[in-house]
Amino acid sequence: MRGHTPAIALSLVLVTGCATAPREQPPVRRDAPSPSQPSTQRPAPPPPVNLSGYSAAFKQGYGDGCASARGTMRRDDARYRSDNDYMMGWSDGNSVCRARR
Repeated sequence: MRGHTPAIALSLVLVTGCATAPREQPPVRRDAPSPSQPSTQRPAPPPPVNLSGYSAAFKQGYGDGCASARGTMRRDDARYRSDNDYMMGWSDGNSVCRARR
């Protein structure tokens, strides 16, 4: 049995290396309006680009900026002045979607 120990150990390493990691739960959005504060605007349609890896504020700004470039002005002015990610997302979304028109 002594000669089989390295083979068994190698087999275990290979089998456990193929195991899948548990799925992560989606993050809780902290910037979503609470039930006592309903949103006054409908959410912007999803932008036509892949924004994975960007913050939620950037994605929301990008969507609002893109919607603005397509005709309906959408921008949270207070957030635009106070949140750099939202401001950069809005500016990028507006310029990219304006160029695609």
